[in-house]
Amino acid sequence: MARVLVPLAEGFEEIEAVTVVDLLRRAGIEVCLATLGPSSDPVVGSHGIGVRADATLADVDEAAFDMIVLPGGMPGAAHLKDDARVVEMLRRAGERGGYLAAICAAPSVLAHAGLLDGRAATSFPGFLDEQSTPGLQLSTAPVVIDGRIITSRGPGTAIDFALTLIELLAGGRVRGEIESRLQRPQPAQPA
Repeated sequence: MARVLVPLAEGFEEIEAVTVVDLLRRAGIEVCLATLGPSSDPVVGSHGIGVRADATLADVDEAAFDMIVLPGGMPGAAHLKDDARVVEMLRRAGERGGYLAAICAAPSVLAHAGLLDGRAATSFPGFLDEQSTPGLQLSTAPVVIDGRIITSRGPGTAIDFALTLIELLAGGRVRGEIESRLQRPQPAQPA
């Protein structure tokens, strides 16, 4: 079974974190929410919603995870970027060939760690800058996959982002099963 680590910082975007955790768990993927703080007390998101973490970042072995997913939101993404443990963890995971995923403002954390140099990526507008990230190919696509790095735009793309992560970790069949249960609207067909 695939294992995913989701570091959770005060001020995270609730839709992005909860959507990813919910859909990955529906797909049978083990997810660990790890707070940056010293206890697993609820972490409060950018809209005042508290979420209880499964562990603290200090208590997890990031090498035991197949993927690290960073939710966006402000100031949550800034807290992730400012935490040296998170930045080093991302670099080590990248060196091991693990998947790295970030949505909304959080791709800026990957850029800060030097992991988006020469890659295609997307983010919430204004959080990635081609001038400060060498070789960055900035996209406006809802989800961008470049090797083992997956980025997405924001709360409105959270379901697409989570389904993409499911497909990468569990395959297209599992993604299809989960997606079919969501009753997502299909584009209207001409009469």
